[in-house]
Amino acid sequence: MTCLLEFTLKSEAVFARGDGVSGLVDIEVQHDRWGFPFLGGRTLKGLLTEACADTLAALGEQSEHWERTAARLFGVPGEQKGILSVGDAALPEDLHAFVVSQVEEGKLTPSQVLESLTAIRRQTAMEVTGVPEAHTLRSIRVILRNTTFQAPLFFEENLTKDDLSLLAVCTKALRRAGSRRTRGFGRLKASLLCDGQDVTQHWVDRFYQEIGI
Repeated sequence: MTCLLEFTLKSEAVFARGDGVSGLVDIEVQHDRWGFPFLGGRTLKGLLTEACADTLAALGEQSEHWERTAARLFGVPGEQKGILSVGDAALPEDLHAFVVSQVEEGKLTPSQVLESLTAIRRQTAMEVTGVPEAHTLRSIRVILRNTTFQAPLFFEENLTKDDLSLLAVCTKALRRAGSRRTRGFGRLKASLLCDGQDVTQHWVDRFYQEIGI
């Protein structure tokens, strides 16, 4: 079984790389050598793990069984390695391959690719009085809304029905990614694709049946 986690941005997002570009932006997004923005697999797995923790917390007395499933999938720090690994979330492979060919043929440059998928926004901190604070203007590169990303999912063992059910619930619970999430950036809608089919709702429904909802 081949699985992907797919998500589409519902607002602009900041997948920051931790530095800027002098004279251009204070906060730059992560992007590859072709100019494509991406979200690191470790970061994405961390977001799924957070979504899983929130799900388990809401289950109350029913959480024990699903905690074992969560440990099997995501692992337990310092105790157990999970069977799930997450690759980088990038643009769909067919689109990526086409644009790379255009760059290699000299029809596009990596800068043009990056600029076609992003925009630069400027923000400043505001005082309580509503007056902008001095020296707080920052330029931020953001990834445009409606951009779709796909991340490959790798498993060291065959998946059980419980594995797929919990993974689908965590995927559906994933609502934001990137930095500045508290300021409206990074809203998204995620889906679990297996063998080319969106199986999210199928396994979410099974999860609800198992917990009696």
